[in-house]
Amino acid sequence: MVDEPQEDDHFFVVNGRRWRRTDPGLPEDVAAALRSHLGSARATVGAASRRGDEEAVAAARVRVGIAKHGLGERGPKWWDEPLEARIERAREALGELDA
Repeated sequence: MVDEPQEDDHFFVVNGRRWRRTDPGLPEDVAAALRSHLGSARATVGAASRRGDEEAVAAARVRVGIAKHGLGERGPKWWDEPLEARIERAREALGELDA
């Protein structure tokens, strides 16, 4: 018997796969800007993949990773860190993406 992943405050489940939730403690303006960068980077991954431009795919995937780290969806578990550290990480990621 296989246990199905369960939703909770830290994760959500789509088609049986568990995904980490965005850090709910982030200021909305910072989270919205990171989500915008994430969407743009994902679109760039798709477009570059269709063109066969592996260098552009790799660069866009780096941007996806930065945005997801900033949102708390990758990297250290946001629920194990102080809020100030989480906000600082998000702001640093946003600064890197805005540069």
